[in-house]
Amino acid sequence: MGSVAAFPDEVWEYVFSFVTDDVDRNSISLVCRAWHRLDRLSRASIFVGNCYAVDPRRAIERFPGLRWVSLKGKPHFADFNLVPDDWGGGAFGWISALAEGCPLLEGLRMKRMVVTDECLELIARSFRNFRALDLNTCEGFSTAGLAAIAANCRHLRELNLQENNVEDWSGHWLSHFPESSTSLVSLSIACLEGPVNLSVLERLLSRNPNLQTLRLNQAVPLERLASILHLAPRLTDLGTGRFLVDPHADASFKLESAFASCRGLKILSGNWDRVPPYLTAIHSICDRLTSLNLSYATLQSADLIKLVSHSTHLQQLWVMDLIEDDGLEAVASSCKQLEDLRVFPSDPYGQAPPVALTERGLVAVSAGCPRLQSVLYFCRQMTNAALAAIACNRPNLVRFRLCIMEPRVPDYVTLQPLDAGFGAVVAACHGLRRLSVSGLLTDKFFEAIDGAAQQLEMLSVAFAGESDAGLHHVLSGCPRLRKLEIRDCPFGDKALLDNAAKLETMRSLWMSSCSVTLGACRALARKMPQLSVEVIEETRPGSPDSWPDDTIVEKLYIYRTLAGPRRDAPDFVWIL
Repeated sequence: MGSVAAFPDEVWEYVFSFVTDDVDRNSISLVCRAWHRLDRLSRASIFVGNCYAVDPRRAIERFPGLRWVSLKGKPHFADFNLVPDDWGGGAFGWISALAEGCPLLEGLRMKRMVVTDECLELIARSFRNFRALDLNTCEGFSTAGLAAIAANCRHLRELNLQENNVEDWSGHWLSHFPESSTSLVSLSIACLEGPVNLSVLERLLSRNPNLQTLRLNQAVPLERLASILHLAPRLTDLGTGRFLVDPHADASFKLESAFASCRGLKILSGNWDRVPPYLTAIHSICDRLTSLNLSYATLQSADLIKLVSHSTHLQQLWVMDLIEDDGLEAVASSCKQLEDLRVFPSDPYGQAPPVALTERGLVAVSAGCPRLQSVLYFCRQMTNAALAAIACNRPNLVRFRLCIMEPRVPDYVTLQPLDAGFGAVVAACHGLRRLSVSGLLTDKFFEAIDGAAQQLEMLSVAFAGESDAGLHHVLSGCPRLRKLEIRDCPFGDKALLDNAAKLETMRSLWMSSCSVTLGACRALARKMPQLSVEVIEETRPGSPDSWPDDTIVEKLYIYRTLAGPRRDAPDFVWIL
């Protein structure tokens, strides 16, 4: 360290400014006391994967120069309605602490949190240089709170609302942007359900000529889209909404001309339904697209094939299973640069006739797209041979999430468990960081994962395994595991207690409908005081203090925390 100490602090601060990854910054801070101090003073952004893992005031004291903060609240399984709505994840404590300690904050990103209008109003009046607000899968606020942001954040560059539950009282909140607002580069309002004052929107766009991202909601009609596009010629990311259209309007030619004027457009999304006559307008820009998000579009396979056949530079494709195997084979043939494929269910409850989507489509994409790294695939059948072929074709997979719609479904050809297929994925894909498994799986798969998944950071398991051995193999054999989600598996006390030390190195463990007893949870809480052990019981009356140790807990959420027990737990959550 002698040569290191020879450089003045200003040199190291300049060097550190090029290190933006949180993991790398954490490693830097452990080298020596001087670097720990320099990291403290120079770090401008932090990511907090669990808002209860650290006290916000302690985080601000540690990094007084914060400009950007990213927060996550509810566990990931909240996306699947497994976490009670009023479990927690309130943002106010963090925002009030930031308002007090970080007046120069410029950006805030929150996911799966309860963000009230009071939170948004506090943001609007507390940070004079505030530039970016990104809310993803949040709830608790209305357009009144958004109006406060629009009116008071005079330097706002980004307002991105994704998949939020917003009380949309009126479409006039956009009128609260002042006439001096000229700095917007990103505006995403796709999740709002109410009407949009189109005249106000168009005036806002005309004042912000540098807008690059614009995602509209379903209320914007197709015949106004062309004029909107002419007002934003520098767009790189466009969400068109639902493509509502006046059947008597001749909008196709104007729309094609407007798309042609957006020469930088790379990302396109839309909630399209029955619009084949207007797809030709989109065909003219497909060869420029790198991302196409049709995860809410009910286009049929033939129309989707026409789109993807023109989209030869796609790197990301999100689509419903209506694309079918034939459509995915067209993707494999045309989209050689594809890196990220997500196929969502059009009928998750199986009430409509099944679509022709099987393992064949995914195997074709794995064979035809050499850059494929990330897969999310909903289907109704799978085979070990197909999984082995995918693993052989794409050992560079980093994320592989397979969701077979019905639980405990075996290889439909051999009727064997899918142990061999998922085992092949884990064995071949050495860089795999995220994995979701489904179908019929025994302890043999979990034995295969032990020691093979060296880079795995997040694992989701449902309706799998035979005994505690499965959980033991995961906790003892995945050294970099940070998040583990388990539901409806026969995993219980012994593996949990035997691997208690591992839980302290992870961000969180979620277990629901498993075989863990209250006595084991109590023992774990006593053994590992740095862990918050939350027992969630929505249906059982009374306090767990009176329940016997052999009571099977309904839901269990364990996470590492430096802040101690949280104070906002509802009545059905007991922190042991």
